Amino acid sequence: MAQGPPTFQTFQDQRYEPDDDSQFFADLRAMPDEDDRWAAQEPWPEDPNRDDPYRRSDILIESQTDPTGWKASGPAQPPIPDDRPPAEAISGNRLLTVLLFFAGLATSVALWLFETQSGEISDTASLMLAAGRITGLIGGYLLFVQLLMMSRVSWLEEWVGARDLLRWHRWLGTSLTVFVLAHVVFIVYGYALTAETGVVEQGWTIITTLPEMLSATAATIILVVISLISIRGARAKLPYELWHLIHLTGYLVLLLGYGHQVATGANLSGPFASIFWPALTALVISALVWGRLVEPLWLNLRHKFEVAEVVSEGGNTFSIYIDGKKLEKLPAQAGQFMRWRFLTRNGWWQSHPFSLSAAPNSQWLRLTVTAVGGHTSRLGAMKPGTPVWAEGPFGVFTAQRRTRRRALLIAGGSGIAPIRALLEDMPPDTIVIYRASRPDELVFRGELEELAEQRDAWVRYIVGGRNDPGPRRLFTPDGLLGLVPDVSRRDVYLCGPPGLVEAAVGTLRDLDVPDSQLHLDPFEF
Repeated sequence: MAQGPPTFQTFQDQRYEPDDDSQFFADLRAMPDEDDRWAAQEPWPEDPNRDDPYRRSDILIESQTDPTGWKASGPAQPPIPDDRPPAEAISGNRLLTVLLFFAGLATSVALWLFETQSGEISDTASLMLAAGRITGLIGGYLLFVQLLMMSRVSWLEEWVGARDLLRWHRWLGTSLTVFVLAHVVFIVYGYALTAETGVVEQGWTIITTLPEMLSATAATIILVVISLISIRGARAKLPYELWHLIHLTGYLVLLLGYGHQVATGANLSGPFASIFWPALTALVISALVWGRLVEPLWLNLRHKFEVAEVVSEGGNTFSIYIDGKKLEKLPAQAGQFMRWRFLTRNGWWQSHPFSLSAAPNSQWLRLTVTAVGGHTSRLGAMKPGTPVWAEGPFGVFTAQRRTRRRALLIAGGSGIAPIRALLEDMPPDTIVIYRASRPDELVFRGELEELAEQRDAWVRYIVGGRNDPGPRRLFTPDGLLGLVPDVSRRDVYLCGPPGLVEAAVGTLRDLDVPDSQLHLDPFEF
């Protein structure tokens, strides 16, 4: 790498003084008279405002007189005929994955069934022990599946989709905790009935006398703690670094609990079980080694990432440009995210997921950060040449997942980063809805305008507090239909705060937009 400052071309508003935002937004707020408003809806060649560089964007406000319910100076586009979807659906992949999951689950339970003699369950104690063994087998199987989904192997995410993986991960995490706790309760109670002792006394006897039980108890405690901090309310109150560190201890559950399964598992030593469980263990460990070690090591040795420049975007938002070798060979797409570890003195031990805020190119990568804590604030002070360790790319929040010829992109807050990158790959007539509390919170305004011109797209800003008329109207069926009359025939990409995404998804389902056309950007496994 050269010692001097890096030179590479970025968008104009990254290199020159920004436009006068106050004047720009003042112009947009100007209320055109009726003649001007209808003139703006004339076909494009006759549009008298065709030389206006901002003609493809507008800050929208609620209107009681306009048929759409919105008042804007920009032109409205009528729906155009639908066409053959460009992307291959992955619903068949999901179905096959679900079938494989339940086939493995049935196999794990069958191990108990085939090894249980007729008449063996004859009283309450034997029934409790049988229930304990079945829940233990199910819990062990769910643990392996959970770790497989946490392995970050690229083929699994591409095969199923990040949104479904995240949903399954959460559901399986809750189920795993329930089955493991049920296993403990049933086994202890069954042995207490057999020995005719108290439950607490029998539990203590099991922990202190049976082999590997201390480590199994520690694994159970870790699992319960991870489940508790994964509740949304608890997660929101914890610093991200602490939450992520505790979450990573999930790997200890396998290490601490595996010895207990081998030493005392009553249904793990049969002829078929001695093949099934080792094979499942080998698959999961291989995926973890590949996804967590081999792929990241190869990626960083090949590209040797480092910080090229940090550019302020206004307020507490800034962009980090990443330089590296052979960037044209990086298998990344607009809309994806990567995990970034900046090797500074105070931050080398922290890894955060940030989306690419511009489509990858052979010169640089860009990620955009909103400073919300100590670590992210310090990133804004990094110097060029700071080494970077990256993992990924992750996610299927990409244009290649479209099932329709047109798209609607909805962003709020820092969610504009992947949305702005996606706009580079989207087809003509794409509509971008950008939600912000104040005009000065709008990031990439200049770039969005330039891309809208290049891509024949439209940008609509919804600015104001959550109780203002426009933002309140946005995620209502009438409000969204007023902005996007053909919304049910578009792919919809959503990225922003959970509240915004949930409100948008609820409205889109009210408008009968199929789930196959909804694309969300989940960051974390």
